[in-house]
Amino acid sequence: MATKKPSAGSKSGMNIDTALVRELAELLNETGLTEIEVEDDDRKIRVARGGIATSVAAAPAMAPAPVAAPAAAPAPEAAAAPQANVDALKSPMVGTVYLAPDPNAPNFIKVGDSVSEGDTLLIVEAMKVMNPITADKAGTIKEILVENAQPVEFDQPLVVIG
Repeated sequence: MATKKPSAGSKSGMNIDTALVRELAELLNETGLTEIEVEDDDRKIRVARGGIATSVAAAPAMAPAPVAAPAAAPAPEAAAAPQANVDALKSPMVGTVYLAPDPNAPNFIKVGDSVSEGDTLLIVEAMKVMNPITADKAGTIKEILVENAQPVEFDQPLVVIG
């Protein structure tokens, strides 16, 4: 029954929008997120990586294809990461990174800036809470490894301080 679409007037089954499920799966790949959930009046769709199915019956059939691509895509980045990002300050949480305190303000830091231990380098928003990420040591900003408004994962390298 999971693959049958109910008639337009039927309320007994779920009308699965496979195009939406595909779009959400592509969004997971593009952003590097591990899970995304959308909800409207009648339905709730959750798509997750790692073989975790969604609450939509047709979505598990869609999930394996996106799962294979992300596993292969990060490999080139991971190969380069150990050399350049060994001493990088890493994200303590999953969220969205912001390089400035607000959209009209200048960034907290730029490459070449000197920072002291405890200086705010950027913000990670997690669950509507703005969390300042501070320098763990004094030094010079060698590299900023994230873009403004980019989703970040736990332990993802953010900034290299030399």
